[in-house]
Amino acid sequence: MAIDKITLEILKNHCVAAAESMAYTLYRTAHSTFVKETEDFTTGLTTAEGFTFATPTELGATWFVGMNYGNVIKSIDHYEEGDICITNDPYSGFVCTHTPDMHIWKPIFHEGKIVCFAVGHIHNTDVGGAVPASLSRTLTEVHQEGIRIPPTKIMRGGEINQDVLDILLTNVRMPGQNWGDLKAQLAAVNTGERRVHEMIEKFGIDTFRDGIDDLLDYAETQARAIISGLPDGEYFFADYMDEDAVDGWPCRIALNLTIEGDSCVFDFSTSDPQLESSMNIPTGGEERHVMMLVGLVYVLYTLDPTLFLNSGVTRVCRCILPKGTIVNPEFPAAVGMRTLSSMRLQEITFGAFVQAAPDRLPASPCSGGPIMNVNSVDNRTSRRVVASIGPISGGAGGNPAEDGAEGSGANSSFLKNTPVEINEAEVPIKILRYGLAQNSGGAGKHRGGLATEMRFQAQAPNTKITARNRDRTRFRSWGVLNGKAGRNSVFLLNPGGNQEVNLGNTDILTIGPGDIVHVASGGSGGWGDPLERDPKAVVQDVRSGFVTDDEASNSYGVVLENGGYDKPATTARRHDMSTARKTHFFDFGPERDEFESIWTDENYATLSDLLAVLPVHWRFFMKHRLFEAVGDDPNGGPIRERFEKIVAEYPELSRSL
Repeated sequence: MAIDKITLEILKNHCVAAAESMAYTLYRTAHSTFVKETEDFTTGLTTAEGFTFATPTELGATWFVGMNYGNVIKSIDHYEEGDICITNDPYSGFVCTHTPDMHIWKPIFHEGKIVCFAVGHIHNTDVGGAVPASLSRTLTEVHQEGIRIPPTKIMRGGEINQDVLDILLTNVRMPGQNWGDLKAQLAAVNTGERRVHEMIEKFGIDTFRDGIDDLLDYAETQARAIISGLPDGEYFFADYMDEDAVDGWPCRIALNLTIEGDSCVFDFSTSDPQLESSMNIPTGGEERHVMMLVGLVYVLYTLDPTLFLNSGVTRVCRCILPKGTIVNPEFPAAVGMRTLSSMRLQEITFGAFVQAAPDRLPASPCSGGPIMNVNSVDNRTSRRVVASIGPISGGAGGNPAEDGAEGSGANSSFLKNTPVEINEAEVPIKILRYGLAQNSGGAGKHRGGLATEMRFQAQAPNTKITARNRDRTRFRSWGVLNGKAGRNSVFLLNPGGNQEVNLGNTDILTIGPGDIVHVASGGSGGWGDPLERDPKAVVQDVRSGFVTDDEASNSYGVVLENGGYDKPATTARRHDMSTARKTHFFDFGPERDEFESIWTDENYATLSDLLAVLPVHWRFFMKHRLFEAVGDDPNGGPIRERFEKIVAEYPELSRSL
């Protein structure tokens, strides 16, 4: 450590305050609801090499604390004072991971030399492309996902690059909204520049330079201490997205976690091949790519909330990301729905680490609830609207100390909800219900947090809905230590009548005036034995409307009586239930148990080995052919034999080997 601890702590607080000043500037001047209400944005400061050393603690999305801007910084040949650079291309430096994420970075000079960068991103509600809001699992290549801007200067020497701006605004559906958000971004990095100069004046340039390096080392030291407190070993965990394409087969991401001393390795070698849909995660194979390590950051922070969050935290881990898989796709694979894959990736990381520390970590948070976007016309003004009406997120998993938080878990980057009044003022819809979904949290000694549900009615014809990240209609969020899995997600059109349509994982929908959409996320998992839950807590859940009388009886063994519970009857019922049940470390729900009776870990390992030797462009196709051949028949012969029969049907394949 180059500077003393007291000075370092003071500098740390100044750096965080600078990043938060940037965030407040962006938050207060942005135009789109998704930025100014939902807070899908980041701000921060990086070293001259691109490593993030300071981020806000209260504002914005939480997935990007370990961001490395190094690749895009190096892609610009020369920087001058007043330059600000921009990109949203997922394949240019792998900083942007889908096209709506517009990243900018500004060099900060002192005496003619770059000392650091002010950086940040916003999620644009729309950047053009095939569908409103730009993202859908139906898309099959990145070219369909909106305009892509390679790393370039949006400002040169303090002057706007009008040519780049004109190209951008010409290709989006709401140019005024995009330009307003971009101006907020520019103001934010300018704020960061001012704050850095104030720090240099206060601390001196040498202390500032040494200090930002020390902040990275400090975070690394903290993270290594946390990892060293976990037992060495290998921990395997896998989970699924319901579909690898529209009406496709389940998509598996698998993690083999190795903990050794104060470091760990994430090996994703047995994950599915890259998809012919948009749920790929573009990483470029970088061993510490920020999207692969969000779950790690959450785990470390849970184990030690004093952890200082910056890129230094990620130094404790390296990832193995085979090329041509869902976690390292080849261009031009579509990547817009990487949010869904990243959510599942986080849950998989939690599932691996909870095996190492079951008494310190929670069950799975909910997922499957979409970020709802509406494209319509305002009846009052005839103005075209493309706007987000907020993420339909859900609760956190039950944990060793308490129930999971209701309606708010880690999986959606802690994005904020949009007030009903704002939604109805800006979008031609009427919201009929927005609240918590009864019986959705997994039963447990500590119950899983409840899902969120929304019901709204369209007010204009040709209203297009994009329901980004729809999932968990089949596979549930899991419980641990006898805790139960959460409830499946729900997506219905015109619920409750003879016109009701179960939309499943549909994410593109056109409706008209009077049509009603009902959507709910999946519930989160429970922690611990439901029969050990305090009966008084169950009674309170019933009074609060969180669980029904039947749920209290069937899942918790609590016999309700006169607004309370019958203690002798409850004791007897719990005894009968305990003798008839099986214990488990994980509860995945019956749907996954049925699927894995055929697609065991062994069969998946064989499948991964077989696909890995094929050319990338054949892998997804051959996976589907094998799944079709297997179907729901577990007795049709070994996987390898079935695969070889399929290969023999395609002599064209041999010419690609």
